Amino acid sequence: MKATQLFGLATLATTATAIGQKSTINFARSGLCLTEDGSSVQIYAEQSDWPAVLRTADDLALDFGRVTGTNGSVILLKDGGVPTLNASMIFNVTGRNGFAVNAASMKGGAIIAGTIGNSSIINSLISAGKIDVSAIEGTWEAYVSTVVDNPIEGVSRAVVIAGSNRRGTIYGLYSISEQIGISPWYWYADSPPQKHSGIWAQTTTVVQKSPSVRYRGFFINDEAPALTGYVNAKFPPSPWGPGFNADFYKSIFELILRLRANYLWPAQWNSMFNVDDPRTQALADEYGIVMGSSHTEPLARSTKEWNVFGKGPWQWNTNNESIYPFFVEGAERAKPYETVLTMGMRGSGDTALTASDETGLLENVVANQTQILEDIWGTEAVSNPDAVPQLWCLYKEVQGYYEKGMRVPDWITLLWTDDNWGNIRRLPVGNETQRSGGAGVYYHFDYVGDPRDYKWINTVQLQKTWEQMHLAYERDAHRIWVVNVGDLKPLELPISHFLDLAYDIDLWDEKSTPVWLQHWASREFGPTVAAQTAELMNNYSIAAGRRKYELVDPTIYSLIDYSEADRILAEWQQMADVAQGILDSLPTETQPAFFEMVYHPVTAGWVFYDIMISVAKNTLYASQGRNSANAMAQHVLKQFERDHELTVQYNTLLNGKWEHMMDQTHIGYTYWQQPMRQALPGLQYVQMQERDLAGDLGVSVETSNATVPGDDMYHALSSNALTLPLFDPYGAISRWIDLFSMGTNAVEWNITSNASFVHFTQSSGSLTPNGTTDIRIWATVDFASAPAGNGMVMLNISSSRDYGTQFSMPQLMLPYNNTALPSDYTNGYIESDGHISIEAEHYSSITSASSPSANISYTIIPGLSRTLSGLTLFPVTALSLDLTTAPALTYKLYTFSPMASVPGHVLNITLVATTSLNTDPSRPLRYAIQLDAQPVQTVKYIIDQPAGNLPVGWAGLRGAVANNAWYSGSNVTYTGPGKHVLKLWLLEPGMVVNSLWVNLGGVRPSYLGPPESPRV
Repeated sequence: MKATQLFGLATLATTATAIGQKSTINFARSGLCLTEDGSSVQIYAEQSDWPAVLRTADDLALDFGRVTGTNGSVILLKDGGVPTLNASMIFNVTGRNGFAVNAASMKGGAIIAGTIGNSSIINSLISAGKIDVSAIEGTWEAYVSTVVDNPIEGVSRAVVIAGSNRRGTIYGLYSISEQIGISPWYWYADSPPQKHSGIWAQTTTVVQKSPSVRYRGFFINDEAPALTGYVNAKFPPSPWGPGFNADFYKSIFELILRLRANYLWPAQWNSMFNVDDPRTQALADEYGIVMGSSHTEPLARSTKEWNVFGKGPWQWNTNNESIYPFFVEGAERAKPYETVLTMGMRGSGDTALTASDETGLLENVVANQTQILEDIWGTEAVSNPDAVPQLWCLYKEVQGYYEKGMRVPDWITLLWTDDNWGNIRRLPVGNETQRSGGAGVYYHFDYVGDPRDYKWINTVQLQKTWEQMHLAYERDAHRIWVVNVGDLKPLELPISHFLDLAYDIDLWDEKSTPVWLQHWASREFGPTVAAQTAELMNNYSIAAGRRKYELVDPTIYSLIDYSEADRILAEWQQMADVAQGILDSLPTETQPAFFEMVYHPVTAGWVFYDIMISVAKNTLYASQGRNSANAMAQHVLKQFERDHELTVQYNTLLNGKWEHMMDQTHIGYTYWQQPMRQALPGLQYVQMQERDLAGDLGVSVETSNATVPGDDMYHALSSNALTLPLFDPYGAISRWIDLFSMGTNAVEWNITSNASFVHFTQSSGSLTPNGTTDIRIWATVDFASAPAGNGMVMLNISSSRDYGTQFSMPQLMLPYNNTALPSDYTNGYIESDGHISIEAEHYSSITSASSPSANISYTIIPGLSRTLSGLTLFPVTALSLDLTTAPALTYKLYTFSPMASVPGHVLNITLVATTSLNTDPSRPLRYAIQLDAQPVQTVKYIIDQPAGNLPVGWAGLRGAVANNAWYSGSNVTYTGPGKHVLKLWLLEPGMVVNSLWVNLGGVRPSYLGPPESPRV
């Protein structure tokens, strides 16, 4: 994939840039002055143009006012009055009386906008040779923007925007809006205008090609409580339920167009788009929105319409006499408007139509639906996907019908889907790419279902969105992209990213996410904080994407191994601190937008993680008898209150503008469905008025839940000794030891060792019984002074108090291995702590294939991982590979473990991959692996299941999708310490590998696995 020039931020102060748009506006007094010193830009359009275009011209005039303080003027040429085409719903809903606006200020520069074929101004400029539209004429949603001398009488010079159709013109106008400083989210996320006293048009010509994806939009999946509560509070109810009316949708329609999208699946569950407010469908069309309906709502009929008006069960095989006219009414109602019609039929309430995959039944449904459309539009139109666009969404069990052999006419778009978690299940193969209706993707940023809902706040990993949608585009699934966005807010960031990819995917390559984020942050909050905000949200995207909040509980991250929980919490704390610093630096008018899109998700994420990890600590501390268990419980309660305060702060922001939008429960999941009320995991308290049976001082060490002195299930009864994990010069040279109060008396402690080369961050101190003076000290081995080879050091920890009635002074055993690499070992990984943890991008070398395939290479996607990056094959359209055609990734390894320490002389190598799925059923994702000269093992690690079911190992709270990783293990023979070579071949494009863990017996339980091993 090639990427054209990405726009640098250094020029943003003087040259404006809409994301993914070539610049035509500047603030450096260069080119044609549009407005300066209170003058009013003059926007010319023709009354015969589309109402959608005229309404957008009106928006642009207001946008100039938002930026400069002076609105633009809109002049409708010809009769200058009411538009020729029907705009009655726009006037009805918006309260406008017309589109002509006189700003009553001195005249500024001119902008002329019109649609080829609808605007005689544009047509005459084309005929006169003053604008060249040959590159866009007859295309879809393209435009030309240029500066023309003497375009019309009385105008000496003007910016001219000519659209190939009405949305092409709209995008050209909104491009100026965005460039002068108006975010598409100015209303829905309260992004403030970026003020300028003067605005100039550059003397340049821009040809904006057709969008990469024809129909681009989102699905408002209005699962209560958030959006439904907001609508109930802000809009009057319909006779049938919440007020999802035209007043609600007008801002949605405008947002879609400002985002350069065109397509909407409206709210589904408790609303009826065409019934709740009869104005809404006509308003959508006058705005220029293409309407659709969800995968479970055929022929433009809402689910609720059948529940309210339908007769009998929603079962085609028993009640088609009632359902057929229901379908007819939906199709007839949609005929006057731009609509993509959903074909097929699913069961009531987003379920399967039948218990088994009865393809004959569904084929009969589609045949009857096709007949209905032919009766209304005619056979020729129905078979033309540009005239009567239709889709068949292969969602869940419906994909099973296709796998069983069911087919629909070629003019129907096959809308492939993800697994509800951002992993596309299937893409076009073979002759499927030749279908006239093409293919598309239904994607998810929000979901209700197994293994758990995720619909609180943004957890979308942007790098994954890019990787999956790039794969879809390159594999010819680019006619329709629609993403489930739940309540819309608070998913502003991933929605913008998704739609920018859909508009012009060629601009964005595998390394573009941080660049895109800088442009986004500059647009929303200003260039001053753009770089810092972009870095913050890139880090947030990775951190939140590791595991959905709803799947995080106190057991996920390890407290004792690899300092995992503490490292994760420190990351979140740092992000929250950065977010607070940026917020504090922003002008007052920018803070609400930053709060909604950055500060709230980052800070709420930190609070959530602090709650879960602190509950885990409370549980562990109580089991160890620590007085600090109680303090930790109080900390949890404090953060639980902070979580509530953030919810209230969001819901009351800007005098309650977004009331109820943050009502979603997110703490207290016990099964897949949302908890009905926020509920903390169980907390434990110790009786601080009674002394522990083992005295006042307790000791625990890294990798163990045990406590000494005393008895517990984690070490031998009545033992007073614990053993620290191994120290070696190439891995952990320091390990932690916790000392804590577990009694009623203050205590003095002292730690000593029998080796001078062992040092401590603190060797003595005191603890009080109030539970707040626990201390973590670090033991460090000075290997330059330590004896060579293996050894054991004894640590004694003495107390000024006794150890109860039966226990004695705790002792710790500190094992070490002071070993050395041979001088000729370079460019490879080193064993430490009984394992080697490899990040895939850090290979030692790449060995070319003996019969290399053309242009095949490994590509790094930074951030597409739970830890560092993803490594994959490009191009993604390449053929399957084998050992003769695939390049090999080579990893040099050096091990120290003796043969006897590796059980059975068998090493397990775990490959960690992203959760990508087999998008071609005949080409499952595969890799090959080899250690030294042992036989090569070829592995297919995703086992598909029939009938549209998800793969083996996908489901469950510890399944691949919950873990956001596939784990694939291979066993090899260990031949002893020394140099080794591990080779890895990726054999299918679409596979993304993150890391590999070579286990010599030392890999311990954790969520992310052992951190990367040392390399030389």
